[in-house]
Amino acid sequence: MTATTDGSTGAQPPRAPSAGDTAEKTAPPAKTRGSAKARAKGKAGKTGRARTAVVRDTADAAREATARATDFLLSAQDPAGWWKGDLETNVTMDAEDLLLRQFLGIQDPELTEAAARHIRGEQRADGTWATFYGGPGELSTTIEAYVALRLAGDDPEAPHMAQASAWVRAHGGIAAARVFTRIWLALFGWWRWDDLPELPPELIYFPKWFPLGIHAFGCWARQTIVPLTIVSAKRPVRPAPFALDELHTDPRRPNPPRPPAPATTWDGVFQRLDKALHLYHKVALRKPRAAAMRSAARWIIERQENDGCWGGIQPPAVYSVIALHLLGYDLDHPVLRSGLESLDRFAVWREDGARMIEACQSPVWDTCLATIALADAGLPADHPQLVKAADWMLAEQIDRPGDWAVRRPQLPPGGWAFEFHNDNYPDIDDTAEVVLALRRVRHPDPQRVAAAVGRAVRWSAGMQSRNGAWGAFDADNTSPFPDRLPFCDFGEVIDPPSADVTAHVVEMLADVGRTHDPRTRRGIAWLLAEQEPSGAWFGRWGTNYVYGTGSVLPALAAAGIPGSHPAVRRAVGWLERVQNEDGGWGEDQRSYQDKEKWAGRGASTASQTAWALMALLAAGERDGEAVRRGVRWLVDTQLPDGSWDEPYFTGTGFPWDFSINYHLYRQVFPLTALGRYVNGGPAGVPVGA
Repeated sequence: MTATTDGSTGAQPPRAPSAGDTAEKTAPPAKTRGSAKARAKGKAGKTGRARTAVVRDTADAAREATARATDFLLSAQDPAGWWKGDLETNVTMDAEDLLLRQFLGIQDPELTEAAARHIRGEQRADGTWATFYGGPGELSTTIEAYVALRLAGDDPEAPHMAQASAWVRAHGGIAAARVFTRIWLALFGWWRWDDLPELPPELIYFPKWFPLGIHAFGCWARQTIVPLTIVSAKRPVRPAPFALDELHTDPRRPNPPRPPAPATTWDGVFQRLDKALHLYHKVALRKPRAAAMRSAARWIIERQENDGCWGGIQPPAVYSVIALHLLGYDLDHPVLRSGLESLDRFAVWREDGARMIEACQSPVWDTCLATIALADAGLPADHPQLVKAADWMLAEQIDRPGDWAVRRPQLPPGGWAFEFHNDNYPDIDDTAEVVLALRRVRHPDPQRVAAAVGRAVRWSAGMQSRNGAWGAFDADNTSPFPDRLPFCDFGEVIDPPSADVTAHVVEMLADVGRTHDPRTRRGIAWLLAEQEPSGAWFGRWGTNYVYGTGSVLPALAAAGIPGSHPAVRRAVGWLERVQNEDGGWGEDQRSYQDKEKWAGRGASTASQTAWALMALLAAGERDGEAVRRGVRWLVDTQLPDGSWDEPYFTGTGFPWDFSINYHLYRQVFPLTALGRYVNGGPAGVPVGA
């Protein structure tokens, strides 16, 4: 379902910390079976029987909920064997789709109105648009949404439009928007190209080791920046269908001058570098520049996927189409035709006629998580639908090098990507989870599975960074310089190792019997060193500390770290302290900006409650009160069809800057948690053993 906003904050305000919430106070020691029995002797038999009845009722209810959730998830599988939920982000995807069509001259009235219907439906009561459900209004998102609605014919004097433009002016106008928003406006003359950071196409010639070369950027930024170097060099301007004076604080001075940062600071250095690049733009020799643009175009075309897209994500595809079109590729050229067709496949049509654009599609990720959930819920390992899922995943393994090979040229391929088609950019996170999923299936061709797992393990281990941890797409993608470029204000642009990805790899290596491998031990040491003083772990690709902690504790348990380990006890104590009064767990996206106020705080959600439960169960807390209350919350909030509702955004593209609501998270993670509660932990240890 599409989340609609009503102007409220949506998120549960953080409760005031109690005396036990200080970072210095450690969690109490784990309750042993012996101590529990000793305490029980001093209690009335009636109390003990009541407690047993409550636990038994919870377990029975969990079994019933698990069965319903299993049936629901099985019914959602595609006949080809994969699962895919909607990937909901924010309305900039829809706005930029309309701007692209306007730029190319391929407007379609039906698509325009369908997109406008979705955009209007996401507007907050204060006239703004947010980047996540219940979040605050965001300037660039609001500007792009407003412009898109004007393209759709909405009257700027209409109440919803006037309210939006007034808010934009009050928050600095277009001049305060991010660079990407101003690039889109520059395409129509609504902003001056001279007032944008310069991005020269000669960047394509920088050596691979150079700290500002294209391979210093994360793969998602790299794929976007290369086509934008062509756009930046060409500086196209299409006729604007209307003026946007109402979005400037002062239309006579749309970009008021601001003093530069001191020359002794990194910001000052890069601002002055940008001034030099603007001068170079004016004197660049035509033939060398044209050659650089041709090299960039060749780089782009070589990375187009079989389905016409680039990297399986929307932004590189949009800018690649624009860049190639500026170089003379007409819209009927096979490269552009297939590129535009691929963008149409990112559209999700709602029952009310609204059209939402997905930034990306997640079938491999959804399928491996669904397989793990169903197996942990007790579905037979040779169930036909699990075998079909395994067959589909096996066929998706990537057997050729991609950009990752720049840093690992001798490493044979063997990973999986996130999307349907993305052979250039397999990711380590998906690969680890696919291996865990395949090993839960009893496949009729075990040698085929073993060979695929072997290739994946070799590739994943070889992608370890120098510090012992793993990033998502590249090894050692940690240059400190790309983030400092004036151009790079749109979110994370490098791919450093993270606790959640590292944890998944450690869990996978332990699962295949490599617990004592030096690479595994280095990964464990890195995780233990990265624990926050609170006891939590930062979550890079899910929100946030609940996700990080929910990833790390199962990995530590799989690698043989006992539940009594001090790091595990600190994490358990933190999860118990941030549990909501209703028994669930939640964490707002604002924890990325304000850790002190929001870490582990937010309205309870099905996916985040499941992450916390997965962590606690891995730590040996099955019989604890926190687990019982969390399980009860999942049971009580389950819908009659076996699913859960979750409008909140619990996924992360860029921390704070780009948030995601994976519509299948609300299903796969609760089922995993309930299955492990009912049947045993992630290592398959029977309950009570």
